[in-house]
Amino acid sequence: MGRKKKSLPIIERVEITNVAAEGKAIAKIDDKVIFITQTVPGDIVDIQVTRKKKSFLEAVPVKFHKYSDIRTEPFCEHFGVCGGCKWQNLPYDEQLKYKHQQVIDNLQRIAKVELPEIDYILSSDQTQFYRNKLEYTFSNKRWLTKEEINTPDTLKQDNALGFHVPRIWDKVVNINKCYLQKDPSNAIRLEIKKYADKNNLSYFDLRKQEGFLRNVIIRSSTTGELMVIMVFYKNDKANIVSLLNHLSEVFPEISSLMYIVNSKANDSITDQDVILFKGNDHIFEQMEDLKFRIGPKSFYQTNSEQAHNLYSKTREFAGLTGKETVYDLYTGTGTIANFIAREAKRVIGIEYIPDAIEDAKLNSKINNITNTAFYAGDMKDILNHTFLEDNGYPDVIISDPPRAGMHKDVVDTILKAKPEKIVYVSCNPATQARDINLLDIDYKVIKVQPVDMFPHTYHVENIVLLLRR
Repeated sequence: MGRKKKSLPIIERVEITNVAAEGKAIAKIDDKVIFITQTVPGDIVDIQVTRKKKSFLEAVPVKFHKYSDIRTEPFCEHFGVCGGCKWQNLPYDEQLKYKHQQVIDNLQRIAKVELPEIDYILSSDQTQFYRNKLEYTFSNKRWLTKEEINTPDTLKQDNALGFHVPRIWDKVVNINKCYLQKDPSNAIRLEIKKYADKNNLSYFDLRKQEGFLRNVIIRSSTTGELMVIMVFYKNDKANIVSLLNHLSEVFPEISSLMYIVNSKANDSITDQDVILFKGNDHIFEQMEDLKFRIGPKSFYQTNSEQAHNLYSKTREFAGLTGKETVYDLYTGTGTIANFIAREAKRVIGIEYIPDAIEDAKLNSKINNITNTAFYAGDMKDILNHTFLEDNGYPDVIISDPPRAGMHKDVVDTILKAKPEKIVYVSCNPATQARDINLLDIDYKVIKVQPVDMFPHTYHVENIVLLLRR
């Protein structure tokens, strides 16, 4: 027989003292840290330990003895279940305070460099309906609450269209209303589900890899355009056409209606053919006097209005005079490169994804920008001595890497390139701090500006200006 699993304890009257990563809060008992979900500093709770390690515990609240004075009522009925907007129970001012501190803590503990006074985090004017893109998942395994499990009648409806439950890959929360994207996003999702249920269309089974309906992606823009991409598992032409015609009739404002047949094991669409059903194969986003073409696979910052603040501050930190050669690393679809191009002599954008580079070139053409050049390839491979010799050594480097940060080879090449300034934009202050520690040998941190791109989440963007010593 296997060893009997020990039951994990309930600990009574624990006071929450701080917040941590991933939307959890912190308590301490006998110098041991406990990470607790769905609580805020000032709460006093009984907790059920769910995970026990030598250096920390994880737990969930089972009884509240006192609610914190700073706690606020979550506005979404799906709070605590779908995994999004985990800080709804914190007032927005408190969220900003903890995000700002998160940046400081990472720079102090990981970068371990001399820091200037850090400008307070830039808040987002919109704290609801701020996203321009959402992706919903179809599943025939709907997540059921404890109350629903105890009510047998609810078990008859297993289909869901919504978001995955955190850490449970095959369960999806059926979403009634999401506060992340403006109308008609919710109406489109609800209409698709209504049509699917009425016509007995099968929802995808993640475990068995079968079914018809897989995902739906909705993109909107500040120009008022709307893109909907349906993702199917099977190429059932008759049902595809019928559903898309219905969508087009009910929502004539959809300017770009497309679909994908994805029979792979994963949901990624980067390697899939996108078929135009009606309208254009793109929408446009506007930023100042620039227009950016957004295709079904294009990356664009999902908070459009706050993206302008992020890029404006990046441009300000770069302090361009029109004489500089600028390298924009991890350029994506060239948004930053094109945004700063008119204030630079030349801008070189480098990105791993070839499709994104084609978008970047097209966005330069659309905006009559002629002093940009874009190259596709793995950053650590393409950014080498030969590339620098061929394209000119940079005066300024702007780097906006993915969450993993920059590869050490990229950091080494930056040090060899010896730009006067580095503007490091990051969606992960921890990996940013790690890289700044490596750059510290030749560069000093001059300015730091956190930016809140995603209200009600623990995510924070950060911009750092480094000058050559």
